[in-house]
Parts: sequence; C-alpha cells; structure tokens
Amino acid sequence: MPRPRFSTLVAVCATALATTVIGPAAGAQATTADHYSGTLSDGATWIADKPAQWNGSLLLFSHGFGPTVAADAPSTAARQALLDAGYALVGSSYDPNGSMWALDSAERDQFAALTAFRREVGTPTRVISVGQSMGGLINAQIARDGAGRVDGSLGLCGLVAGGVDLDNYQLDAEYTLATFFDPADADNLVNLDSQADGAALADRLTKAVEAAQQNPTGRARIALAAAFLNLTDWAPGQQPPARDDFEGQEKQQYAWLAQGLLGFIVPARWSVEQSAGGNTSWNKGVDYAGLLHKSSHARQIKALYRDAGLDLRTDLNRLTRGADISADPAAVAHLKRTSTAGQGLTVPLLDIHTTADQLVPVEQESAFAGRVRRAGDSGLLRQAYVARQNHCNFTTAEVVAGLHAVEHRLDTGHWDNSATAAELQRSADELGLDGAAFTDYRPNPLSGTR
Repeated sequence: MPRPRFSTLVAVCATALATTVIGPAAGAQATTADHYSGTLSDGATWIADKPAQWNGSLLLFSHGFGPTVAADAPSTAARQALLDAGYALVGSSYDPNGSMWALDSAERDQFAALTAFRREVGTPTRVISVGQSMGGLINAQIARDGAGRVDGSLGLCGLVAGGVDLDNYQLDAEYTLATFFDPADADNLVNLDSQADGAALADRLTKAVEAAQQNPTGRARIALAAAFLNLTDWAPGQQPPARDDFEGQEKQQYAWLAQGLLGFIVPARWSVEQSAGGNTSWNKGVDYAGLLHKSSHARQIKALYRDAGLDLRTDLNRLTRGADISADPAAVAHLKRTSTAGQGLTVPLLDIHTTADQLVPVEQESAFAGRVRRAGDSGLLRQAYVARQNHCNFTTAEVVAGLHAVEHRLDTGHWDNSATAAELQRSADELGLDGAAFTDYRPNPLSGTR
C-alpha cells in the first residue's frame, strides 16, 4: 500500500471527525446561523457562528495539529448538530506566523477570540471550552487557567500528557527501530533540519519496518518499539486481538506503522522543535529494561522474543548502552512552560478518548489523571472512553452526549452519574443521531515519561 504524504496525513488527522460521523438525517431542516470573523492582534484569525435561536451557551473550540486555520467545531456534522441545538460557536486559528505546534499562542488566541465574540456578537450566559487532539491539550490549559472566562470544558482525544512526554516516548520507539533496522539513522532522530528532512527519515524507517516484518526476529523487535510508542494493537478494519494472541497483536501494531504512522509523527517532531527552539527529547540515562518492565505490553514482548529465539535482555542492554541523546535544556524548559497541562483545574473537565488511538494513545489520560490527582483537583475531572479505533474517531452523538454531561455538572454542581459509560451511552442513544460506543475502561500507565 502506498504511504500517504505527511501533508496528506495532517489533513486526514485534522479532519478525522468529519470523515467518520454522519450528517443530519435525511429531510432534516438545518439551522441557519450568522457567521462572523476577524483578526486578532498577533495576526491570528477567528470565526464564530450564532444560530437565530441562540440558547445563550457558547462553545470555544480549540482545533488540533495542522495548518493554522480558524475552526469553531470538531467536524462539519458536529457543527450543524450543535447549531441546530442552539449553541453558538467560536474558535481561532492560533498565530499563523509560527509553528503548527502552536502552543506558544493558542491559549492566548483562544481567550482573545472569546473577547472578540463578546464584543462583536454578544454576551453568552455560559461558555464551555471544547478541544480535540493538540487542541485537547490547549483545552486542558484553558480548564486550568480559565476561571471567570469559561465555565466548563470538554476534551476530545486530547494530547493531555503534553509535549515533553509525547516527544520522549516517540523518541524511544524511533530509537528502537533505528537501532535494530536502520542504524545509519540512529544519530539523526532529533534536531531535524526541516519537515522534509523528517519525512525522509520517516520513509526510511517505514521501509526498514516493512522489511523486518518478514521474519520472527524483526516482528519481535517491531513489537518492542510499539510498546515504547504506546501503540494500540487494534487496527482499522479488524477485530481486537485476544489477550494472549501476541502474534495477532503485533500484526495489528505493524499495520499502523505500515499505513503511514511514522510519516506523521516523525515530521511532526520538526514542528515541535521549531516551536521550542531546539531538541526537546532525550534518552541519555534511560533504562530500557525498566521501561519495558512497566509496560502493559511486557508479556507480549517476552513471548515474541522467546518464540523468535532472541535474548530480550541482550537487546534491552544494547538499547540502554547506546542511549546518548541529550535535549537542549532551554528547549525543554520552553516546552514545559507552553505545552503541559494537569497542574490543576479551575473548572470541570470531561475528557473523552477512543480506546485504540494510534496518534494520541489513550494512556495519555492515565498520566493526565495522575497529575490532576496530585494537584488535588480530581473532583473536577471525569474521563470517558469509546470502544473504537483511530484518532478522534467520534460520532456526533458521542460529542453532544459529552457536552450534556458537562452541562449537568454545571447545572447541579455535581457529576452524579452523568459521565459514566452507561449514562453517556443512554444520552447519546436518545439523540437519535449516529450511534455511540461508550465503554467502561481504564487506561494503562503511559510509557516513556521521564
């Protein structure tokens, strides 16, 4: 199968919701809305839509990684459903002069877009922030900093573990692949010169993975890299593998890699480094045996190594001995300052995640919940899960049901059962839209945190 270009993958991931949800029912009358737009002081643009029968609630939408173009809803279908229900919508592009990793300006621009809405459109009775993917990280920051400006938050497939953890666990996986399959690139994984440089590196790594998949030794080592990447073992178009079907798990992890995953995440590193001003990830001093020991995939790796006749300890020691990548301290400090969340919450937040997200692993929710708990704000956070593959692959009903759960919390001061899988499923089913698959789920710990 041809591998998608990086630009194509950005577009696909940025519009994942739009390609997986169903629009208004046949014959339904779509609500018309007044459209507004403008430019903020840093050159960012903002857009807004207000239905004629506005219910007074405003949704402040933070879009994901990709071109810095203003958006005010997670998908075309969700936009129409929300307008039909009486919600007004607003969102900004973030600073168009910076990196697509737009965390330097995003939160500021979102608050500025909210101010512009109040000035140009009207005063809402309630503001709920919504964000997906990278925008889910921005949304979590707004939930942390937005008291007095927003009332509650809904996160969708959010990158809530933050940029530092993201770069580090991706480095662990790329370093493992390069060490065993593409040694010439083992010293070329960071400090990328350009997006094109990253795309070429991703292409070499992907071809090396394709070759390695042809034998048991290669498959065991691919699974090891996938474990460090927190890569789901449930691929599109397939059924989830059985708990002890370790070969089947690796086969589906390989499917993600062969279908262009590296072609997205490797060039995206360049955008993060561009934003931070240097390399933001490191593995010097990392004990890869200890890293695997804490991974939920450890049993799979041990079984595949045993079946391949490989010595796992030898490979892990090789990785640990060769780990000598150091980060730029100033770049790391910049990324920690701009691209983290979970230090606390000031408004209620419901995060929703698919259980098999290949780009933003569901394990990020585990890391985020731990940080919120340590900040003493667990009472403000709820997390819910949808049994489905792919990044941001939600139905419109799931999005709206999540919004209603946040509204229940704001109306009553309590979550009660509103954010449980059963209640979210009931709420989504009652909408009569495009179905839902909420499930009781608890994510495993995130690998690669330093």
